[in-house]
Amino acid sequence: MNDFAGKSSETRGQSDPEATADLPTPAPLTVHSSGMKLLVGVVSTVGRYREHNEDNYFVPGRKSVRFDAPSPPEGSGETVLSSLDPSSNVLFIVADGMGGQQAGEQASKMAVELIPRAVSRRLGAEESDPKVVQGLIRDSVADANQEILGCSGAVAEFSNMGTTVVLALFQNDRVFVAGIGDSRAYRLRGGQFDQLTEDHSLADALSRAGTITKEEVANHKFKNVLYLYLGSKDARGGPEEVRVLDVLPGDRFLLATDGLTGVVQDEELARVLQSCDDPQKAARVLIDQALANDSKDNITSLVIHVVSGTERATG
Repeated sequence: MNDFAGKSSETRGQSDPEATADLPTPAPLTVHSSGMKLLVGVVSTVGRYREHNEDNYFVPGRKSVRFDAPSPPEGSGETVLSSLDPSSNVLFIVADGMGGQQAGEQASKMAVELIPRAVSRRLGAEESDPKVVQGLIRDSVADANQEILGCSGAVAEFSNMGTTVVLALFQNDRVFVAGIGDSRAYRLRGGQFDQLTEDHSLADALSRAGTITKEEVANHKFKNVLYLYLGSKDARGGPEEVRVLDVLPGDRFLLATDGLTGVVQDEELARVLQSCDDPQKAARVLIDQALANDSKDNITSLVIHVVSGTERATG
C-alpha cells in the first residue's frame, strides 16, 4: 500500500481575496501501527514583506493551506495534527518557489504535485531495497524538473521559474532524505541536532571550496544565489544525494524553507523542537520566531515527530 492517494491541492488563508476558506478542513488522519507512527504539524505563511506566498508543501491526505497574512490566527485553517503509519511509505515535501509571484508559486506547486505522483508510480508496496528507492526518488525529482523546465519555456508568465525542494520519505524504520536548493531538512535525536541536506547556493559552494569560511556564508552576497534548483538544466539528474537514515521513536524532523532557517539559528531551532511535544505547536512557534527575527521571505515549517505506536496525538 502506498500512502500517496491524497492529491495535493491548495487553500489560502482568509485574508486572501481569492480564498477558498469555505472548503472543509478534513478530519485528522490517524493510522496506527504496532511499531511507530508519525505525528505531523505544518504552517506556511507569506511573512511580512512579500505580496504572495510562493512556498508549497505536501503532507499525505492534506490540503496545502498557505496564508497571505504574516501570522495566521490560532486555529484558522492550519493543517491540523496528523498521525501517519511509516510502514505505508509516507512522503513529505517542502518547496520554495522562485521567479516572482505567479511563476514561483506555480513552480513550487508543480513540485509538490508531480513528485508524489511520480514516486507513487515507481514505488511498489513491497519495494525495500534502499538503492532502488534512492534511484526512484532521483528519477521522480528529475521528472518534475523536466516538467517545470518545459512549462517555463512554453508559458511566457512562467519564464525562468524555479523552486527548491526538500523531501523525506519514511519507510518502516528508515527515512530517505533529499534536497535541491536551500530548503533544509534537520533531525533532532536526543541532544544531537543535524542538518541532513546541503545548501546549493554559490556562497555555500565557495565555503566548501575553502574560498570563504563557513561563518562568512550567512552574510555573503551570494548567499541567496542558487546554482542548483528545480527548473534548471543542472537538476536534470535529480538530487545529488539521497541519504538513508535509521528512524527511532523520539526522533524529531524539520523540513523548512530559508525564510525560517535563514534567520533562526540552529540552536534555537533545536530548542523549539526539543521543548514542544506537539509538532503543530512547534511549527507555529518556529514561524513566530522567524517573524520576530524579521524574516523577509515566505516561511514554511513542517515538523515530524516519530513516536511509538502506543502513543496518542495531543493536538
